[in-house]
Amino acid sequence: MREQRENPLGWRDKGAIAHADGLLRCPWAGHDPLYVAYHDDEWGRPERDSRALYEKLVLDGFQAGLSWITILRRRDAFRAAFDGFDPERVARFDAARIEELMQNKAIVRNRAKIEGAVASARAFLAIEDDRGFSNYLWDFVDGRPIVNRPKTTADVPAQTDLSRRLAKDLRARGFAFCGPTIVYAFMQAVGMVDDHLADCHRRSDRLESPPAIR
Repeated sequence: MREQRENPLGWRDKGAIAHADGLLRCPWAGHDPLYVAYHDDEWGRPERDSRALYEKLVLDGFQAGLSWITILRRRDAFRAAFDGFDPERVARFDAARIEELMQNKAIVRNRAKIEGAVASARAFLAIEDDRGFSNYLWDFVDGRPIVNRPKTTADVPAQTDLSRRLAKDLRARGFAFCGPTIVYAFMQAVGMVDDHLADCHRRSDRLESPPAIR
């Protein structure tokens, strides 16, 4: 995850950690119940809903310079502020609506990121109409997750050739705040890449229908 650079919990270059329930988890989740639930129930699970993918990409953009837990704690507020991240609605946000969002203390009030979410909604709609946003993204990994087996967080890259290629294509299509590091974190989160540590109980070979290791 991108937070490897920030390392607020002191887990850099560590393996999976044991929790009170006896399960081993990736160390970045720490012991915060909200973060642990996100790790167990969302992070790394293949997401194929186009709207949900748009939401996650935008929120990862808002995370730039911050930690993911900061965004996660405000996610419900973001959803309310951005009309449930309905791309058709967000694409119509005008200057007055952007100014309204700038006064919303419940979200991250960064004008460039807010305007970027609107620009990304418009770019999303063009792809969705053409081939489907989910199809577009998953085609970059041939429709199946890339499964890695990192032993420690030191084995997890901040970006890859693939994330650089996807980031370049997204930017060319009008998306904002989608550099290769943000895009790799996004790919991890939505299950395009499985970077759960080898000892983590949420690794994909513990799922009912695990993807093939590549």
